[in-house]
Amino acid sequence: MSNPTGPEASHVLAQVRAGRTTQAQGELDTLRSVLQWCVLHATDDEAEASFGDHGIPLAGDGAPWVSEFAVMELGAALGMSTDSAKRYVGAALEARYRLPRVWARVEAMELPFYKARWIAEHTMALPAAGAAFVDRMVGFVAHKVSFAEIERQIAAAKARFDPEAAEKARREAADSRRLDIDKAHVSINGTVEVTGTLDYVDGLALDTALSHRAAELKAAGSEESLDVRRSIAAGDLARGYDSLPFNDAGEGGFETGLRPSSTTEVVVHVHEDLDGVGRLGNTRTPLLAETIREWCGRPDTRVIVKPVRDLSGHIHVAAYEIPDRLREQDELVDLTCAFPWCTRPAVRCDVDHAIPFAEGGPTCSCNTAPLCRGHHRLKTHGRWDYDVLDRGTYLWHSPHGHAYRRDHTGTQAITTPTTAHEPHRRT
Repeated sequence: MSNPTGPEASHVLAQVRAGRTTQAQGELDTLRSVLQWCVLHATDDEAEASFGDHGIPLAGDGAPWVSEFAVMELGAALGMSTDSAKRYVGAALEARYRLPRVWARVEAMELPFYKARWIAEHTMALPAAGAAFVDRMVGFVAHKVSFAEIERQIAAAKARFDPEAAEKARREAADSRRLDIDKAHVSINGTVEVTGTLDYVDGLALDTALSHRAAELKAAGSEESLDVRRSIAAGDLARGYDSLPFNDAGEGGFETGLRPSSTTEVVVHVHEDLDGVGRLGNTRTPLLAETIREWCGRPDTRVIVKPVRDLSGHIHVAAYEIPDRLREQDELVDLTCAFPWCTRPAVRCDVDHAIPFAEGGPTCSCNTAPLCRGHHRLKTHGRWDYDVLDRGTYLWHSPHGHAYRRDHTGTQAITTPTTAHEPHRRT
């Protein structure tokens, strides 16, 4: 497979980046004009309006109201429907007046407006203190972190600054649990779709039971794939089938050894600074204290609070194989694949030696990072390379000379590309 790396290919990539910069500048100019239009037509007194026109709130408390007719005219100029214009203008006002740190990133062309808009649309319903909290927590890294991390901070803000609404949403979510089997649409192959929303603990228990039964089926001689065996397991569980007995099997009677406990374990980290809001294991998903209390009250659920680990400790072994304690440290430090903008969880990644072990690279905390299988192959065979600047901080180099800094806050493209180079080797 051809892989051109000459000046022409590098020039094309440079044009792509220049085009994005031009596009971002054009969008910023449009946003500034939109906000200026809103200032010219701002009103917070309906009595000022006449002939059916009136001021309308488009963003959260603290953002100016704008003449409805003015928004209609602006929508026409933007080539949008009035409803679309209201949403677009509302997000711009929310970011400008209630999320100053986020807006500063937009002004600096570091944060694309589509991402700032997504944040703004999720903070409009928050009180001013809640929006300020989100702005403070994500504004300085909004251009680098994932949508999932921003959503976690917004969820935490809702729980902290609007607890009544958060509790109402929690009860509504509990009421929305379901498990649907689409019996009305059976495929010609005799399969049906199953969809649902479960309590997290119930989902864990079901997943464990399916995995356990799928392992038993494999031990009994099934040659089906894991996905197929899990689907068969669902039917077996529904029929009340118990474990398969094997006279010649190892301990536990099936391939995975001991029968899993009927108790579901949940790992929760409780943070004192979040006013009763915990976080779920390595997903860092915010949890209301009431949810944690309900889980603790279940006889079949064991809630574990893990001790805080010292992630700054240095681990070194004189072997190529990655020990479990180093793998776990890498997973907790990086959380995801260390490649630019990749969000694949670190627990499903390989552990890579930054300096290859065969070239003298040690197996230690300062020379390993999690890479998903695809990016691991890219680094090994695709002429990408990275420097470990610090624990959890990496500087990636592309074959065409572009550089990207990746750390715990996300990815940042280095604006001044370097020259194309062969894979960079550290000493």
